Amino acid sequence: MKAPRWLQPLPRGTDLPVLLPAAARLARGVALERTAGVPMLRLRAAHGVALLALFLLGCAIAKARGQMQPEQPSILMTILKWTPVLLRGFLFNLVISVLAMALGTVAGLLLGFAQISPLSPVKKGAWLATHFFRNAPWLVVLFYCMFLLPFQVTVFGITIPLPDWIKATFGLSLPVMANVSEILRGAVQSIPTPQWESAASLAFTRRQTMWMIIFPQCVKRMLPPWMNLYAILTMATVLVSIIGVNDMMTVTRQALGAENRQGLLLPFYSYVLFWFFIYCYPIARWTVRLEARFAVNI
Repeated sequence: MKAPRWLQPLPRGTDLPVLLPAAARLARGVALERTAGVPMLRLRAAHGVALLALFLLGCAIAKARGQMQPEQPSILMTILKWTPVLLRGFLFNLVISVLAMALGTVAGLLLGFAQISPLSPVKKGAWLATHFFRNAPWLVVLFYCMFLLPFQVTVFGITIPLPDWIKATFGLSLPVMANVSEILRGAVQSIPTPQWESAASLAFTRRQTMWMIIFPQCVKRMLPPWMNLYAILTMATVLVSIIGVNDMMTVTRQALGAENRQGLLLPFYSYVLFWFFIYCYPIARWTVRLEARFAVNI
């Protein structure tokens, strides 16, 4: 008896055209993240639509709950009333993210160069610091910085206070430093080996090879994951509200406490999420364009 058609073996040379494109795309994404050293943030317009729908749903639920008290203002009017205050908190989040990114980038470049140092003690120490801060929870690092750093320092008889937001900025810069270090290491390792050999044949020193040949090529490869890391850092700045910094999340909790309306919980937090999405979405899309523009064979 002849076997059914679905049990018969495929002819030789037949592949599965439906699975291969997805497998190749996933392999490229995994290789890119492994080289970059950080997970890639993939924000799409559908995510913004979902947040907007969540905001409208929260407004509808809050309105349904508030029908028993018609003297209360509408949900949109309440949110608009608090928008200037929320904006100041959001700008404070952006200031923290920019300062932490700048400090972490400078320190991360130094740590990344130490990771590829020919000196074994320097290389091992940089590797240990990189992986320690890469795998440490960001909130734990923030608490350590908050309680271990002094409230003020005295330099040449001058007392300089260290407010909580400065210590929080320093705490967020430590994971950024570790990730930038790994981004630099991956970018340097992605440069083809013959370029090192060609520079050596032209009597370039290791320092000259790094600064004049290797590092300029690494910049464009580092830019997409660096921007992706900044978007992740911006969204992580809300952690500073847990340690008492007056950011957007803290202001949101204060607004909810002042209004004392349970129905405002979902609309307010959806509103906050939408603000962060509006700021991070262009960064994520620009990162995708730069990845396509500076694509290299890994």
